Amino acid sequence: MADVQFVVKRSGDIVPFKQMRITNAIYRAAVSVGGRDKATAEALSSEVTRILQDTFPADKYPTVEEIQDLVEKVLIENGHARVAKAYILYREERTRIRERSKSKAEQATGNIPWEKIWRVLDWAVDHRVNTVSGLNQRIKAGEIGSLIMESEIAYRQDIEQVAELIQQREGEVRVVLIAGPSSSGKTTTTKILNEKLRNSGYSLKELALDNYFYDLEMHPKDEFGDYDFETPQAMDLDLINEHAQKLIAGEEVLIPSYDFKTGKRTLAQTPMQFKQNEIMLIDSLFGLYPEMLNGVDDSAKMKVYIEPLMQMKANDGHYIRWTDIRLMRRMLRDSVHRAYDYERTLTHWHYVRASERRNILPYQKYADFIVNSAMPYELSLYAHRLRDHFAGWVEKFADDPLRQDAFERAQRVYAMLAQITPYEDESAVPESSVIREFIGGSIYDSH
Repeated sequence: MADVQFVVKRSGDIVPFKQMRITNAIYRAAVSVGGRDKATAEALSSEVTRILQDTFPADKYPTVEEIQDLVEKVLIENGHARVAKAYILYREERTRIRERSKSKAEQATGNIPWEKIWRVLDWAVDHRVNTVSGLNQRIKAGEIGSLIMESEIAYRQDIEQVAELIQQREGEVRVVLIAGPSSSGKTTTTKILNEKLRNSGYSLKELALDNYFYDLEMHPKDEFGDYDFETPQAMDLDLINEHAQKLIAGEEVLIPSYDFKTGKRTLAQTPMQFKQNEIMLIDSLFGLYPEMLNGVDDSAKMKVYIEPLMQMKANDGHYIRWTDIRLMRRMLRDSVHRAYDYERTLTHWHYVRASERRNILPYQKYADFIVNSAMPYELSLYAHRLRDHFAGWVEKFADDPLRQDAFERAQRVYAMLAQITPYEDESAVPESSVIREFIGGSIYDSH
């Protein structure tokens, strides 16, 4: 029996073998189907490691695929069929993602209606920001103040349309779900919509789902010590559903409290009760996820989806990716509110994207309205703040096979930011802007 020292990646790179990666993969699959037994995940990974040691001589290294095949076999043979299925589905999904990444596809629109995309593109053409060169020309011409105003007006018009739809369903809508991927602008959009509806005579309360996270130690963790909490199963969905149903029925519930600094939840902390005429506002990544509020009738819900639907081509003719915009937004926000440095956000982003593909993007089509939170001028602000950082990461991660995802993202974003004229003065950005959620100075900042 020989200890397993190394693993051969799909790229051909040879990296150190770490049993923790197997443990975390098994535990992540278990969490996705409601399990949270880390001890069992560790025992199963030990079984996989033992078989690898019995199978592979010291001079032959197993491949990633061979290890994954063995994980499936051990899960099934030990009676964990549901976990095995989740693990297999995850493998298939990663394979599809790799295949798609081999082609230079244009901006993926997923389930965003083409009519919405066309309207955003039409607006960008009219305002001369459908290309990076057009944006640069407006910045150099001293038109950033006008561009900021034009962008903010377009964003507010989307929110006004949501408010109108709710008013048209008066007496029917009891819950407004503000959903969308990370750093799409849900918090600010929720606050602005709240204001608009209150000014129209509506009574609303926000149910903060952040308080329903499980303790951080219950989430999967990788070999770098990074927790994967980018999943709906990171929250107590059963308790959320129970409380939502009781609140809509007029009952009082005790809301839990979650401390992001300690990663601990305390149950039954804050009393909350809704009157019959009050509307519940919920801001959540997973607002459209099928198990979120599945006990509340759909006819009582208004489902809003938010995404920075920027329609701007870089100099290579490809559209700037929405995920790259959100990555930069989250870097700036996390550095202030979570004390994460920019690099930590970059290396965590693969978890964000994996969860989005599974738990957010497939359900865009169920939204009643889609809000575009993209502000073309924001790219010039990010070019000033972040461009040098991305240049550093391109150099740092170039030869690190364990950070291939971070390297590829850094390389792509740096190439884009290098084309954009940076702008330092942020004073013209309104305090009520969705961009203030990320650069700081928002009047809606509740942290």
